Amino acid sequence: MARPRFLPDNFTLLLVTTVLIASLLPCKGQVAVSFNLITTFAIGLLFFLHGAKLSREAVVQGALHWRLHLTVLLATFALFPLLGLVLKPVLLPLVTPDLYLGILFLCTLPSTVQSSIAFTSVARGNVPAAVCSASASNLIGIFLTPLLVGLVVVAHGQGHGSFESIMNIVLQLLVPFVAGQIARRWISPWLDKHKVILKVVDQGSILLVVYTAFSEAVVQGLWQQLPLLSLLGLVVVVALLLFVMLTIATLVSRRLGFNKEDEITIVFCGSKKSLASGVPMAKVLFAGHTVGMVVLPLMLFHQIQLMVCAVLAKRYADRPVEILPAGPRAVWNDVSPED
Repeated sequence: MARPRFLPDNFTLLLVTTVLIASLLPCKGQVAVSFNLITTFAIGLLFFLHGAKLSREAVVQGALHWRLHLTVLLATFALFPLLGLVLKPVLLPLVTPDLYLGILFLCTLPSTVQSSIAFTSVARGNVPAAVCSASASNLIGIFLTPLLVGLVVVAHGQGHGSFESIMNIVLQLLVPFVAGQIARRWISPWLDKHKVILKVVDQGSILLVVYTAFSEAVVQGLWQQLPLLSLLGLVVVVALLLFVMLTIATLVSRRLGFNKEDEITIVFCGSKKSLASGVPMAKVLFAGHTVGMVVLPLMLFHQIQLMVCAVLAKRYADRPVEILPAGPRAVWNDVSPED
């Protein structure tokens, strides 16, 4: 039977189930210490595998379209944090201070990779540019997100200092990533044949972080500190952020004279935030009892962006097919949703 449209994807259902388990059966004491060690190892393994998977050739191939990439990076790492700060008078009354801290953290994160490329493909956008922009965003985010956290988050909450953040990122995320890049020549063919392993590690590490983070938050009284009205307000806030970013990305790309295929790439790569990168980074950057509250806005934003962008991609895909001159771009206009 086909899945009803109103149901979320399997991974979102797993996230919700994990939060429920952590709420009812949180890990404590020595069990929590063991889970934290396992989680730290899983995060390192995740970034090692992502380093081994990332094709340097694909990045170099798409890097020539610098105006598009610069637009996406400015939207991701400049406009998003600026919105989080400028809209504080509007956002803060709707949520708790800790949730606003999570919103600021959300604004500093890199773009997604898989879903940005997938939606760009479905919408018949510039897929090579999407591959490059999304990959560059995640690579740059390893360095830039801790700095942005130091600038816009620490002043409002309990993040670590920027130098400590950078050192944690280097040791727990960047070192495994670079090791994966070095090992790519030997293990990339094996990974291509066993893609399910990367998916299991990717999703498994996120679920581990969510479970340990929410367990500690529940022990500290998360749900007693989170009124229902604040949770509803959070849904409104993340939906508002996504709507504003989608609108700005669309208007700016048209104002700068990009064609429709490039506009699609800018819209999908410039408006999304990575759950896969954000949850492990939150574990590294924030004190244990605040992580659950910090990642909650990201989890909601993740689901809302998938639902909204799926509808938007379908609308783009239904536009009349343009007849373009022969060349590389014409080939990518015919990419099927399955690619």
